[in-house]
Amino acid sequence: MNLVLLSCCAPCSAGAIKQLYDGQIPDVDDFIVLFFNPNIFPASEYQKRMAEQIKYCDALGVKHAELEYDHAAWRDAVAGLEAEPERGARCTACFEFRFARAAAFAREYGYDAVASVLGVSRHKDQAQVDRAATAKCGDICYLPIKWDEALRQSIGRASDFYRQNYCGCEFSIRKV
Repeated sequence: MNLVLLSCCAPCSAGAIKQLYDGQIPDVDDFIVLFFNPNIFPASEYQKRMAEQIKYCDALGVKHAELEYDHAAWRDAVAGLEAEPERGARCTACFEFRFARAAAFAREYGYDAVASVLGVSRHKDQAQVDRAATAKCGDICYLPIKWDEALRQSIGRASDFYRQNYCGCEFSIRKV
């Protein structure tokens, strides 16, 4: 199976990437890390997260792709849901928007499955992510992989990853 791993940031994806790189996920022959996060705001935050993702992939020699940063299209996808809480309807619409594009990428480049780390963060709900993926991946298989949390945390502690304190969109920025 050839897999697209939809990633939000290096701290959340490092363990999953390492598991895939080490061949720990059965039936995955090839994979690519896909950075598609038009939800991230502001653009400078998007650039920081993307740079960290690329740096980690390059350090392992892992294939990666970065798609367009079209924040306006993402805003259209979540229009009317701005006041929703974290893990609410806005997050579902966001996940669906991103999974639809990840599935299109998979089709275009000959991948037959999609997995993600979008539910790894303590800010998100894995079941909600899985439902959104199942709804939007269509003919592309969605693999709801249970990633090794201890490995992710171990890599995180040993790294110098840039870390953010909010999920990504302007509606999730916590007031401090």
